[in-house]
Amino acid sequence: MGITASQVKELREKSGAGMLDCKKALEETNGDMDKAVNLLREKGLASASKKSGRVAAEGLVDSYIHGGRIGVLIEVNSETDFVSKTKEFQEFVRDMAMQVAASNPKYVGRDDVPKEEVEEEREVLVNQVVREGKPEHVAEQIVEGRMGKFYEGICLLDQPFIKDPSIKIKDVLNEKIAQIGENLQIRRFVRFEVGEGLEKREENLADEVAKQIGD
Repeated sequence: MGITASQVKELREKSGAGMLDCKKALEETNGDMDKAVNLLREKGLASASKKSGRVAAEGLVDSYIHGGRIGVLIEVNSETDFVSKTKEFQEFVRDMAMQVAASNPKYVGRDDVPKEEVEEEREVLVNQVVREGKPEHVAEQIVEGRMGKFYEGICLLDQPFIKDPSIKIKDVLNEKIAQIGENLQIRRFVRFEVGEGLEKREENLADEVAKQIGD
């Protein structure tokens, strides 16, 4: 079947890939839009893996403040200063800052999680599965599945993207690497929330009522 310009345009808007790549993907999938999107993602991952070893020492530090109560500082690195100044890169950094504000991860990726924390969580999950009486041949799979949820809760790269929960942040990053053509790295972030870590004043409701009556 012939691929139309409107199909190419639609796929480009969905994937962010180049016009030629979109046309080729549609041709390879006989015009199936969903399959073409997946194909471009797969190719993007392969392309990103080739770039992941390259040094990324330029980049951008950005901030995001939400409602005056949550603040985030984040550093994302690129290979060149030119890329760090592009609108596309800056929008990606802002998206990552918003992600940290919304999802409150503790670490960038799994390699950043202290070994002791991982071992402690795994032990808890193993004991949990044993208490549930799960068959031995599936117990390990269950533990691994729950470890995945553990990482999803604390690692930025494992979290669902707030703008599209069907994909994870690591996929968004890899797609952006393939799209821009440079290695990109989310290096570090810090998140502040008003009152975090402080003991909040709590009063017993009955005591509060008694005080009011006494007045």
